[in-house]
Formats: sequence, structure tokens, C-alpha cells
Amino acid sequence: MNIRQASSQYESWMSAQVRLLPADLRLKHERMRQGPFPFLRATYYRWAQVWPEACARFGLGPPVLSVGDLHVENFGTWRDAEGRLVWGVNDFDEAYPLPYTNDLVRLAASAFLAVEELDVSPKHAAGEILRGYGEGLKAGGRPFVLADRSNPLRDMARHRLNEPEKFWNKLRELVPLKKQPRAEVIEAICATLPAGRIPLRFAHRIAGLGSLGRERYTGTGVSQGAQIAREAKAGALSACLFAEGKAGGAVYAEEIVRQAVRAQDPFWKVRGSWIVRRLSPDCFRLELAHLPRERDELYLLYCMGWETANIHLGSGAPGAILRDLRGKGRHWLFKAASVMREQVLRDWREFST
Repeated sequence: MNIRQASSQYESWMSAQVRLLPADLRLKHERMRQGPFPFLRATYYRWAQVWPEACARFGLGPPVLSVGDLHVENFGTWRDAEGRLVWGVNDFDEAYPLPYTNDLVRLAASAFLAVEELDVSPKHAAGEILRGYGEGLKAGGRPFVLADRSNPLRDMARHRLNEPEKFWNKLRELVPLKKQPRAEVIEAICATLPAGRIPLRFAHRIAGLGSLGRERYTGTGVSQGAQIAREAKAGALSACLFAEGKAGGAVYAEEIVRQAVRAQDPFWKVRGSWIVRRLSPDCFRLELAHLPRERDELYLLYCMGWETANIHLGSGAPGAILRDLRGKGRHWLFKAASVMREQVLRDWREFST
């Protein structure tokens, strides 16, 4: 099927699982037309359809519990149980058992397409992602806890913390809901709040691209004299099931987070059919535009590769993956990601006309 057919069928498939918001879907389609990188972020369902065949000649490799929808803006920060600032993969909505190469190829292809924000050559980008991934596997992984020592990643991640009022102002600008969200949403959010009665102001928040169209609620309030916020997003099955022609299956978000080499976010929870998390200036997805102008982009890509290894080590055998990597041809990741970049560009042009 072509991209238009895929999009229509995916939205029909998704509507059988969760409530979709027509206005948000129209906005998603508009943003998909804005450029190849937002198109990639919004269309994991298409990637899941075409990737296995398009990249088969490079060898798909051993399976792991994969992020699936991995890209250069699927990273963010949070605070662990010790209050330490941590950086890593931010969203696991599309987690699914896949060959380990899926996440690497998608991450590299996204770097190739993010040309407005990244100033690195595709070969260098692929090389640093692969170097970080391989060294992370060999080391047995290590979370990116940014409190222990100074490094370029900490400086980049902390840049957006300099003006927290911008974050809170954006939340205050959200239009309050005319009526309270469903009881299950309120219960999911309140289960993560501090003890005591905290009145909340609820709003519908538009965020992300892959999940745009689903319900997403933000509750803000005041606790001990300062603002707090929680988000509840409707969970759904991975688009990999759509690509496989299945109407149902398992959800892997909790499992992949639990198994990963990770300093866990104690506020990230799955409550029924809702994914709940704390929102704050230091607990948020990092867009490339949020990072300082002066940044070490190759080091950032290296860290993204290492963090991918942190995730894969939860379910994969590092020895088997490393053996598979050694058997691949030179520049295989650059070549495979280039194939997928061209596929994304073709689909984007067809969708945008």
C-alpha cells in the first residue's frame, strides 16, 4: 500500500483501540507536511511496514525488546529516586520485540533527516551512534546520571533549566477543560501526587507527533508553595502489530523500562490504559532546538547510541549482538539508514502533494 492508504488504515486500526481527536489528527497531518523529520516522527506505522524488507540485505540481526520509534528527539531528562538528573530515552509507546538493528537504523536515519538542527555529516553521525552502541554493549551499559561528574551531555541537558518560568508559563497558557476528564484519568494522575488534597487544573495538551491524535491531559496545581504538573496520555498497542496485520497483542512499555539499564523515573507509571509522568523543566522531552547553540553534536549522538545499548541489554544477549555487528559490512549503518532516509523522503513527497 502507499503512504496515504497506510495512514488511513492505521488511523482506523488505532480508533478501534483508543479515542482519537479529529482536530488533533488534522494538526498531525499538517505537521507531517512541514518536513521529512516531523514526517518520520509521526509515521512509525509506515516505518514498521517497510523497514524489514528495505533493510533485509544488511542483515536484521538478533531480536531484542526495542524502542521501535527511536529518533534523535526521543530523549529527555527526569529525576530518579535520589533526586539526581538523568538523561535517556523518553518514550516507549512503540516498544516491541524487533531485531536490534531497527533502533539503530531509525536513530541514524532521523539524524540524517534532522538537517535543520544537526550540523554533522551522515557518515560521522552513523559512526558515532554505532561506536556508542558497541562500547555500551561491551561495558554492560551505564545509565546517564548527570549528577556525578561534569561532561558535555550534562551541560547540554541543563541548558533548558536556566529559565524554568518559560516552562510553567506554557502550561498556564493551556485552556482549562470545560468539564473534568474521566474519573480514570483523574485517578491515574492523583495516584502520583504528594499526600494531601491538591486541587488540580486540567487541560488538554498537544505534544509529540507519533501519539498526536490521542487523548493527553495535564493536571497542574500547587504543592508546598510551588507548582507541580502531571500528564496522563492514552496508551495504545505498538504500530508493529498494525504492520503485522494483527488486531491485538501485548503492550511492552512497562517491561522494556523495567528491564533496561536505567536510573528509573519514580513518577513514570502505567495506570490502567494511561501512561502517567511528572512534568517539570527538568522532566521533559528534549527537542534539539532546546539545546545550546554551542554543543558537541557527535558526542550527543555517541550518547544516544550508548543509551540504545542500555535499553537493549535488558532483553538481548550482548555477545550475540556484538558477533552480528562484527559480521556486517563496512558502513552498514550509514548505508541502511540512507536507504530508509530515501524511503521516508519518497513517502513524505507523496503525502504532501
